[in-house]
This record gives sequence, structure tokens and C-alpha cells, in this order.
Amino acid sequence: MYDVICIGGGLSGLTAAIHLRKEGFKVLVLEKEEYPRHKVCGEYLSKEVVPYLCDLGINLPTKIEIDTLEFSTARGRSLRLELPLGALGISRYALDHYLYQEALDAGADFEFTTVESVDFIDNSFSVGTLNSGSHTASFVIGAHGKRSLVDKYLKRPFMARSSPWLGVKAHYRWDDFPENQVGLHSFEGGYAGLSKTETKAVNFCYLVSYDSFQKKKDLAEFNRDVVGRNPYLARFLSEATMISEKPLTIAQISFASKEPVESHVIMCGDTAGLIHPLCGNGMAMAIHSAKIGSQLLVEQLRKIKPDRAKLEKEYARQWKKTFGERIRMGQYLQSLLLSPGITEMLFSLAARSPATLRRIIRKTHGNTVVL
Repeated sequence: MYDVICIGGGLSGLTAAIHLRKEGFKVLVLEKEEYPRHKVCGEYLSKEVVPYLCDLGINLPTKIEIDTLEFSTARGRSLRLELPLGALGISRYALDHYLYQEALDAGADFEFTTVESVDFIDNSFSVGTLNSGSHTASFVIGAHGKRSLVDKYLKRPFMARSSPWLGVKAHYRWDDFPENQVGLHSFEGGYAGLSKTETKAVNFCYLVSYDSFQKKKDLAEFNRDVVGRNPYLARFLSEATMISEKPLTIAQISFASKEPVESHVIMCGDTAGLIHPLCGNGMAMAIHSAKIGSQLLVEQLRKIKPDRAKLEKEYARQWKKTFGERIRMGQYLQSLLLSPGITEMLFSLAARSPATLRRIIRKTHGNTVVL
């Protein structure tokens, strides 16, 4: 009988496991894939969560310091500005593996398996897996990412809606890219991010509507004929050398709204609400959501008789208060970026008044997070 089972061992699941173990609770993490592994991700971590990680005793491995954002329109007009708190460039390959080791050292248990069922019976959970039987716990954290069999089993409404977005990611060698910079570059039907990781590789990750992508026969043709229409991205694709074995892709990305608590499961990270690439940083927000959930769980687990209803209500309130505006701002910015005419108009405005753009970016980033 575990105190908490974390379904998913990404950033939110691993952070919650470390936090809860350091408070003395028995934790099991159920994760499909073994570490280390690459994931489709921007690999840009806002410094807002670094103090919290330090409070947990987590001192991140080698990383890149980022303090500047470069933005370009599909036509190639660009500008640079300073980021409010700065960020770290670190790959998910390195970061997830490091947090996994920290969770193991803290005493968390791990099973690498697929979760098939989650049932709440008699005030406790039974979590069924593909090849390691079933496990029981007082509480469950859902940290399984954008969509999974768990969402289908719980009959979450968003699973029945269309998921029109595709994510693509690969690492490249491009010595001309500044280490202190993250780039956000728009193109027809999508936008791309560029930033360096701890290995000096440039992470190239973009989001595109499936309708736009399917007009081309493969990634190479799409990169050449669509992504490469942005002059900055054309230069990158012509000069950089891909060092990944092949690009990673993830389909059916949906930005439909989700509930932060579903069937008594505390949802964290993308599982609670897909954190938009333009919200400032999905990696930091996943870690922050794990902090909120873990603190509330600790409060209840220390009671002789935990108040589940109070926990769920308070977590939902805090999640929406903390991330609601950022997600709405990201959705709004995406709608603008995908309209070339509006993007050019906004660029002209930002060029005349950089302070306006800085205020918008500030709204998509959070405040410093501490334990």
C-alpha cells in the first residue's frame, strides 16, 4: 500500500516523487519508458522553478544560461529582447535521467510498465498495469503527459475531440547559434523554437497544424518548402547538421481544456492542461504544478483522516489561479502568430515599443517558486 502513486515519470511525476519522498511518504512511479530517453520538447527551463528545485536539494547538471529571446516573423523580420528571469537550456534526455536518479536516491519505487486502469474504490486507488500487476495507494497523481490510455480509461472529455497539432523535434550542430539565446520563429501553419542544450547541440522543435503538414509528403519536403520560407529558419536548415538519429514526432496534440482533478486523480503538468509552448515554459510549469500538488498532499497525508474533498478543491483552485491566465495568453498569442498579417502588424508595434512586448512576455512567465 503506497501513500501516492505517480502515473508517469516525466518532469511533474519525478518532481512530485522526490518532494513526497523527502517528506517521508511511500511513493511508486509507473512509467512506460526507461531512462535516459529523448522527448519532443522545447528543452528550455525558465529559472522561476530553480529556487524550488534547490530547496529540494536538486542541483541541476551542466546546462546553458539563456537570457535573450529572438523573435522573427514568417517574412524574416526579427528583434531581440531580454527575458524577465532568464532560463536554462537542458535536454530532457539529461534532465529526466537526473531527476530519476534523484528520485531513486530519495527512495521512490519505480515500475516500467503501461498503466491500463485506475479505479477508486473504498477511499483508495487500485492501479492496474500491463506487466506488473496492480498496485494500491491512498492517492494518485496523473503525470502521464498529453494523452494516454489512462485518459481513455477515465473517459476524459478531451479525448473525444479533434487533436489537430503535430510536434517535431531534433538536435542539430550549428556553431553560429548564440548560447544565451532562445529563438521563436513563425512560419505558415506553425512556429519553431531554437535553443542550445547542455551538450551544445541546438534543439529545433516546432509545432504545426496537421492540415498544413499533410500537404507535403514528408518532413524533409515540409522543412524545405514551408518551414524554410522563414529566412532565418532557411539559413538554419541549410547550415546546421542534424545529429539526432532521426527527428522525433508526436501527433494528436490537443489544446482542449482539461480538469486538474479527474476521478479523484490529481493531474499535473500536461495531464492537467496542455501547457502551450508560448506560455513561457511548459517544463517549469510542469515542475510548479508538481510542487502545488505535493504540498497539498503532504498536508493531508499527515492527518489521521485526510480530507480528500478539501484537497481536490484546493488543488483545482490553485492550479487555475497559477496557470489559467498564462495558458489563455499562450492561446491568444498562438492565434496571432498563425495569422501572418496580424503578426507583421504586431511586429511593427513591438519594434516601436519594445516595452509592450516585454510586458506580454512577462505575462507568460511565472514568479519565482520556492518550497
